[in-house]
Amino acid sequence: MFLSRMYAAWPALLGMAGLMSFQGDPSSFNRLRSGVEYRIYHRENGKYVRRPAQAPTGDPTYTSRIGQIISLHMEFRTGRDSVLMNSRQQSGGQPARVPLDTIRSSQRGGIEEAVSLLQPGDSAVFRFNADSVFAKSFRQPVPPFIRKAGNTLVVVAKVDKIQTQEAAMQEVQELMRQAQEKEKQQAAQRLVQEDARIQAYLKQNKLKGVKAPGGVYYVITKPSTGAKPQAGQTVSVLYKGMLLDGKVFDSSERNGNQPIEFPLGQGRVIPGWDQGIALLNKGSKAILLIPSSLAYGSRGAGADIPPNAILRFDVELVNIK
Repeated sequence: MFLSRMYAAWPALLGMAGLMSFQGDPSSFNRLRSGVEYRIYHRENGKYVRRPAQAPTGDPTYTSRIGQIISLHMEFRTGRDSVLMNSRQQSGGQPARVPLDTIRSSQRGGIEEAVSLLQPGDSAVFRFNADSVFAKSFRQPVPPFIRKAGNTLVVVAKVDKIQTQEAAMQEVQELMRQAQEKEKQQAAQRLVQEDARIQAYLKQNKLKGVKAPGGVYYVITKPSTGAKPQAGQTVSVLYKGMLLDGKVFDSSERNGNQPIEFPLGQGRVIPGWDQGIALLNKGSKAILLIPSSLAYGSRGAGADIPPNAILRFDVELVNIK
């Protein structure tokens, strides 16, 4: 029964259509001597054709692939089809890259041996005894919920390519470069959007804010004629931090109303603080409105500060040392 449900899930994972046209008995698996059960398909003339069974000891051509890198998408499921992991939903949808190495005797019956059967363009379903695969490949006990679901681990795989280590490294570096360029473009767009949001917030709350050269907006709520801090000096600051919707995520009040101390301009706090506090006179109070790029960016911070959040801080520069 679980195989028929697995078939229904394959198109989303493998990005194919018409998988029910696979040839062969859909309820049967081939089996290696180690106990790995498998069904492997390869595309021929526009159709997915089931590959013949391998020798019970494995694929004799695997030695020619040792030392290379296999890129593949994988989905792990319990015997009752609960999804444990899907590589397409992790790491930006990039495939897993696995070095192909000599299969040790201790790895027979594990995922390493299963992957050794695959060639470029292959799609496969592997079925493992959970006790065996967790001992051999994961080196840990079987989680109770997997044991209760039939003590079976099902792995669905689709091979993207097999490359030399050099080619795989070049591809990873290029993907990183593209991701960084994309992030820069998105950051530039966010900066324009966030600037507009901050200006709208100032207008809505009838605040007269000034945009500093670094990008922080500040509103002096209590002026002072005290000295301004210099980079490297230690400043003491009382604060309350909140999102633009008013939700407070941190404050000096929550910490015994004790000011926070840090050396200015040394990167000990978010860039928006280093920039904003440097604009204030000792004894003054202000509102700092900080774009996400000068706060916690696309990472966010904990459960209270979401990704790409504009932050408001009500601050008082208490002392300078």
